Amino acid sequence: MNLLKIQHQPLFFHISRTALPRPSLSPPILHRIEPKIHFKSASTPLCKFQCFKVSSISKFEASVYNNEEEEEEEEEGPADASVEFEDLAPNGVVYQSTLRLVECAMFAAVTGLVYFLSNSLAIENYFGCFFALPTVISSMRWGVAAGRKQMVATVMLLFVLAGPVKALNFLLMHGILGLTMGTLWRLGTNWGLSIFLGTIARSIGAVGYVLTTSFLIRENILALITINIHASLTFIFAAMGINSAPSMNFIYVLFGILVLLNSGSFVFLLHLLYSVFLTRLGMKASLRLPRWLEKAI
Repeated sequence: MNLLKIQHQPLFFHISRTALPRPSLSPPILHRIEPKIHFKSASTPLCKFQCFKVSSISKFEASVYNNEEEEEEEEEGPADASVEFEDLAPNGVVYQSTLRLVECAMFAAVTGLVYFLSNSLAIENYFGCFFALPTVISSMRWGVAAGRKQMVATVMLLFVLAGPVKALNFLLMHGILGLTMGTLWRLGTNWGLSIFLGTIARSIGAVGYVLTTSFLIRENILALITINIHASLTFIFAAMGINSAPSMNFIYVLFGILVLLNSGSFVFLLHLLYSVFLTRLGMKASLRLPRWLEKAI
C-alpha cells in the first residue's frame, strides 16, 4: 500500500502540472483569431482596390479641371487684351480722359507762369488779351467742366506762386471772362448774347478788382475816380460857359457807362481775336461766327 502511494503520488503531481485547464476557464482563442484572419484576408484586397479606384478618379477629375481652367484663360486672354487695346485707342475712354487731364494741366501751368512773369516784368497790358484763351479752348474741346477745372487749377497755381492777391486779380479780370466766353461758345450762342454777357462779367470783375485794391491800400479808389470825374466835368462846363455843376448821381451813372463801354470793346476785340485764332487751329466747325466774319476769314 505504501508502494502504491509512492508510485501514484508523483503521477498525480505530474498530471496536476501538465493537465489542461478547464474548458470554462480557457479563453476562446480560436474564436478571436479566425474573425481577424478572415477580416484581414477579405478587407485588404478590397481596400487596395477602393483606394486605387478613388485616387485614379480624383487624378482624372483634377486633370480635367486644370484643362478647363487653361482653356478659359486662353479664351479670356485675348478678350482682356482687346479691351486694353480698345482703352488705349485714340477713341477709347481711358485715352480721352488722360488727354483731357494732360491738356488742362498744361494750359493751367502755361497760363499761370505767363501771368506771373508778366506781372513781375510789368508787361501785363501786352499779354492781357491772351490770358482767357486757355480757358476758352478747354471749354470748347472738353466741355464746360474741363474749362472750369482749368481755371481753378490756374488760380491755385498763382496762389502758390504769387500769393492770394495775384490769384484773385486773375480770377476777377480774366478767369470769369474766359469761363463765360467758353461756356457760351460751347453752347453755340450767337455773338450778341455772348458779347453782352461777357461785358457784364468783365465789368463785374473790373469793379471787384478796384474794390480789392481799395481794401488793400486802405483808400477808396471809387470815391477818387468819381471826384476826379466831377472836377473834370465842372471845369469843362465852366469853359463852355455853363455855370451848373453835375450831380453825383450823374457822375455814378457816367462812371458805369464808361466801364461798360470799356468792357464791351475789350470783349468784342477778344471775340474777333479768338475766332481767328481758333479757326487757324482747325476748330472752325465748333464756332458760330457771323456771316461777315465767315466771309472775311
